[in-house]
Amino acid sequence: MEGLINNLLHNRRSVFPKEYTGERVDDVIIKQMLENANWAPTHKLTEPWRFVVFTGTGIQRLADFQSDLYKKMSSAKGTFDPEKHDGLRSKPLQSSHIIAVGMKRDEQKSVPEIEEVGAVYMAVQNMYLTASAYKVGCYLSTGGITFYSEAKSFFGLGEEDKLLGFLHVGKPKHFDQKSKRNPIEAKVRWEY
Repeated sequence: MEGLINNLLHNRRSVFPKEYTGERVDDVIIKQMLENANWAPTHKLTEPWRFVVFTGTGIQRLADFQSDLYKKMSSAKGTFDPEKHDGLRSKPLQSSHIIAVGMKRDEQKSVPEIEEVGAVYMAVQNMYLTASAYKVGCYLSTGGITFYSEAKSFFGLGEEDKLLGFLHVGKPKHFDQKSKRNPIEAKVRWEY
């Protein structure tokens, strides 16, 4: 068993949408990813993760929303980039599913906000590992409109909540990405 978990952790990779086949991932796998996300650690059981799953024509609605919001916000600042706008409208269409990742702030604020953000990212890691186990590709994007407060309501988030990114999911053309890490010894200090 320990070999299986080590192998899964060591071989998990981000697979970018341009590397997807265009085939649809079975909703059963997406539901399993979400179920496993729900088992992430969460201090005081605040369970702050919130997800909106876009697929089919929903992806086009997401693409239209984010490209239109980007155009509105960047034009007002004089920073509009037509290439970025076109990418926000076209790139989502490469994914089978896109899961908007949100953090719903505990109303009592019983834990520091960073703990809730951390819990959501642990939930995302659970989704990444589940996708890898099913040989499905995914990639967490924090670009585009992620940090626009004006986007929150589209995803059912309130003022105190945070939109943390978009998990793109698709069937990879190849599932043989290799990566490396620097030795852990360079990042750890032991005190006895």
